Amino acid sequence: MKHDHTSPCGEGETRRLNTVCVYCGTGEGADPAYMEAARELGRMLAAEGLGLVYGGGSLGLMGAVANAALEVGGHVTGVIPAFLEEREVMMQEVSELVVTSDMHERKRTMFERADGFVALPGGIGTLEEVVEMLTWGQLGQHCKPVVLADIGGFWRPLVDLLAHMRGEGFIRAGFEVDYRVANSVAEILPALRRPAGAGEGATEAGVADLEKL
Repeated sequence: MKHDHTSPCGEGETRRLNTVCVYCGTGEGADPAYMEAARELGRMLAAEGLGLVYGGGSLGLMGAVANAALEVGGHVTGVIPAFLEEREVMMQEVSELVVTSDMHERKRTMFERADGFVALPGGIGTLEEVVEMLTWGQLGQHCKPVVLADIGGFWRPLVDLLAHMRGEGFIRAGFEVDYRVANSVAEILPALRRPAGAGEGATEAGVADLEKL
């Protein structure tokens, strides 16, 4: 889909992808498929030689994706604010650990160190992080790809909400929300690597992906 607003990336431009930021929960979730997806994604990033940037904790999906990458020799950068070191049980074994002064610095650091973003299932913190990246992209502040890893349909309510916002005129033509939907871990890297403006990066495409299920 062609976008009318000015973007820092031209359509068809090849995406540089060396590091991937993964947003996810510190809980395991109700469906065992969430933890398995986190482990599979960690292993896949390491196998592809892609660095992992994540929230620095050792619990739940967060710990699973990091441990899986480390176990097969991947490079993992954990970014955690000092006040969450105990609450999220900071992982000392990561390749690089960055302790920030607050959440704002944490999110900025993760953004700056990543070439793309993946949202696995998670709670309100995960939602806030991925929506911020969608907002920055909508405002033309970055052209890094954002992928919703829709494991077990987890992100369908968000995709439906975005479609509702567009239908109600709050996401207008020329200011689309550019995201990709991956229905399995295997679809994540192809979605991240898809050239800008290649046809599946807008709200309608995400909805269409889900309507095929």
